[in-house]
Amino acid sequence: MDVEAAADELLGSLAARADAEFAVRTQRYFPREIRALGVSNASVVGIANGYFRERRDVPAATRQALAEEILSRASHHEEVLLGFAVLHKVARAGLGGELLDRCEHWLETYVSNWAQCDDLCLKLLYPFFLGHLDQIPRTRAWVASRSGWARRAANVAVVKFVRRKVGRSVFELPLSHVFDNCVRLMHDDDVYVRKGCGWLLKVTAEVHPDEVAGFLRTWHADMSRDTFRYAIEKMDAETRASLMALGQKRDR
Repeated sequence: MDVEAAADELLGSLAARADAEFAVRTQRYFPREIRALGVSNASVVGIANGYFRERRDVPAATRQALAEEILSRASHHEEVLLGFAVLHKVARAGLGGELLDRCEHWLETYVSNWAQCDDLCLKLLYPFFLGHLDQIPRTRAWVASRSGWARRAANVAVVKFVRRKVGRSVFELPLSHVFDNCVRLMHDDDVYVRKGCGWLLKVTAEVHPDEVAGFLRTWHADMSRDTFRYAIEKMDAETRASLMALGQKRDR
């Protein structure tokens, strides 16, 4: 495959779907202005999948080179998503641990909003980790990244692995992983990083409610309101009311 030519074709297909009115509507999901073509997420994935429908023999390493080429050229929101989409189908079985290094680089270099960050985590890293559970602990290093999006990804990339059936076994993310991440990131200057902490705690509370409640009682005074309220969102009414009373004392 000629990677540059393939990138030309895919980016051209994406540009052909541009819809200025849809781009304006997309903006309402972002507090800061983004450069958008106006193409839905589903259409972005459809373009990538359609391109490879008759090119099933393209090696995963070539797809990764194509992703790099697309991302290096990306100037619009959906072009970044396209770079990730060309890897969705090969992430679980076709790629190795080097993908995590590339993802960290992409988070620090190309990702510029929460939707791109979460797309990488939930559509690319999720299938990758299903085939590489041993690689999950490596994301803990991202809490020290210079990029807020990589720091957010340290938590968002593992939300689906708090407890997850994989094949015939059940994988559980150690509570130490969850709590250590959140202790290190709950004071972060970036609101999206703090919300990522709340999201991970909320999901963990569905599996380990008593442990998360204890963690929140210990650390509630150190958390932002957003982090705290996300964390208690799915708890039972009695526990939530008890924890909210603590939060109200903190906010006075």
